Amino acid sequence: MVAAGPDRGRPGGRRSRGLRNLLRFAVLALFTAVLVVVLARRWHEVRPLLHELSVAGVGLAGGAVVAGIYATFLCWRAVLTDLGSPLPLGGGMRIFFLGQLGKYLPGSVWPLLAQMELGRDYKVPRRASGAAVAVFMLLILGSGLLVAAVALPLLGEHALQRYWWALTVLPVAAVLLYPPVLNRLLATALRLARRDPMPNPLTLPGVVRAVGWALVSWVLYGLHVWILARMLGAGGVGILPRSIGAFAAAWCVGFLVVIAPAGGGAREAALIVLLGTGVGAARATVIAVVSRLLFTVGDLGWGGGVALAVRKRTAPEPDQNQEQESVG
Repeated sequence: MVAAGPDRGRPGGRRSRGLRNLLRFAVLALFTAVLVVVLARRWHEVRPLLHELSVAGVGLAGGAVVAGIYATFLCWRAVLTDLGSPLPLGGGMRIFFLGQLGKYLPGSVWPLLAQMELGRDYKVPRRASGAAVAVFMLLILGSGLLVAAVALPLLGEHALQRYWWALTVLPVAAVLLYPPVLNRLLATALRLARRDPMPNPLTLPGVVRAVGWALVSWVLYGLHVWILARMLGAGGVGILPRSIGAFAAAWCVGFLVVIAPAGGGAREAALIVLLGTGVGAARATVIAVVSRLLFTVGDLGWGGGVALAVRKRTAPEPDQNQEQESVG
C-alpha cells in the first residue's frame, strides 16, 4: 500500500489535489487541441507522408525507443547502486518499469511513491528510493539540456529565440549534480525529514557512470527520430545530430512544463518547432505524433512485460498429487 500523503484525508488537501489534477488535464487538453489544429491545417501535406512509413521502419524506430528506455533504467540503477542499494537486474526492472507507469497518472509523485513501495520488497530503504528518483531525474534533465545546448546551433536561430529559457536550467543542474553539493543537499533534506542518513554518499565515478547511460539514451532517442525522418525522405546522416539535439531539447521542455502529464503535448509542440527547420513542418508533425505513440507503446510494453514475468514467477505450481489422482 502506498503511504498516504501529508494532505490525505484533509478537505483542503483533497480540493487542492483536485484543482491541480484538473489544471493538468486542462493544459494537456490545450496542447492536444493545438496539435490537432496543426495536424488539420497541414493534413494535405501530412497525409501523403503517412504512406511513406513502412512497418519495418517504424518497428526499427520503436526498437531504438525501447533500447533508449532500457538505458534510462540502467542510469537509475547506477544511481541506486552508488547510494548503497544495488539490485539484481530482474528486481531493478520490476521496480523501475512498473513505477514509471505512474507518470501517465495525474500528479507528479506516483512514480516516486510506486518505486519507494516496490523497493521495500528488495530491502531498499525508502530514503534511498526517493533520493535515487530525484537524482535520476536531475541526471536525465541535466544531460538532456547539455545535449540540447551542444546541438542548438544546428537547430536554427528560431529555436534559440523560442526555447532559450530551458537552457537557463543547465548551470543549476550542473551545480546540483556535483557529488559534494548533491550529498550535502540530500543530507540536509533527510535531516529536516528526521530520517537516517544515506547508506553511502554519491561518488564521482558513480555519477559519471549514470550520466554515461543517460547520454546513451539520448543517442538512441535521437536515432528513432532520424529513422522516421529518413523514411519520410529528409536528409542523410548529417541530420542525425540535429535529431538527437531536437529530441533532447523537446523532452526537456516537456519535462519543465511539469503541469502536463508525461510532458504530453508540450514535447510534441517543441519537437515540431525544433525539428521543422531541418525537415519541414509537415514531416516534423508526423515524426512528433508517431514518436509519442512509440514511447507510449514502449513504456506499456516494458511495464506489461515485467508484470507478466513477475506473475509467472509467483504463480503457484500445480500439486503433483492432485494431478496423479485426476489421472487415476
